[in-house]
Amino acid sequence: MASEAPSPRRGTPPRSATFLRLENRLRRQVGQAISDYSMIGAGDRILVAVSGGKDSYTLLTLLRQLQSRAPLDFEIRAVHLDQKQPGFPTGVIRRFLEEEAIPHDIITQDTYGVVARVIPEGRNRCGLCSRLRRGALYRWAREAGYNVLALGHHQDDILETFLLNLFHGGRLAAMPPKLLSDDGQIVVIRPLAYCAESDIARYARASHFPVVPCKVCGSQDRLERTILKQLLADWRRDHPERVASIGAALGRIVPSHLLDRDQWDFGRLRAPTLPTSGAGPATSR
Repeated sequence: MASEAPSPRRGTPPRSATFLRLENRLRRQVGQAISDYSMIGAGDRILVAVSGGKDSYTLLTLLRQLQSRAPLDFEIRAVHLDQKQPGFPTGVIRRFLEEEAIPHDIITQDTYGVVARVIPEGRNRCGLCSRLRRGALYRWAREAGYNVLALGHHQDDILETFLLNLFHGGRLAAMPPKLLSDDGQIVVIRPLAYCAESDIARYARASHFPVVPCKVCGSQDRLERTILKQLLADWRRDHPERVASIGAALGRIVPSHLLDRDQWDFGRLRAPTLPTSGAGPATSR
């Protein structure tokens, strides 16, 4: 079994009761998602992708805490992909991992150069950047012998993706909490699937994580995802039950009440043919 949960970093203030309640809630939500979707099994070797953002720091920290309490053994190792983005302070992430004594690797691939060459500045670069980054992480996981890749997508990411697909993609789809890579060698998990981004942001600030903002996309406020992010934030503030209902709906699909003929065989629905006597329906006199 792994050692006890890591203590707070040197120089951080004592953790308040409010912080502990927040941490307990997030850890409980992560544990529930892991259980609901069977994300981790005995003997799994898990790579946690650490980008330098609040989400990946939170994921790594909570997974390590759960590892120390879990009834089964599994391995956790952090990996950071240096995308050769000019001026990106990779050393900040390296120091954090070293200070926390977290086993880790820093790998390098110039995905930034590819994105900058293919997509002009000011256009949406997120999709291509994400695909290239994922491909590099898959390759590293296979070469290093890790069978699980943990990503820091949270509930808001999942809901934004669902709304993007609904409004612009013409399909009902979101980010799955667990999936198998196309080659069948890597399981991708998203343990923060039940966690709200606002809670993660509060936790990251209180934990004094050395957050490094991603500037590959710049400050593209025109991006549709930015609009949806604000929409969800407004709903969480004014109508929190609405966000909870959408999240619950993604796990309660009723194919017979949608219009997808591949998911439901409407052609087989037939009412029985009733025998007739030839006399027609009875009428009253």
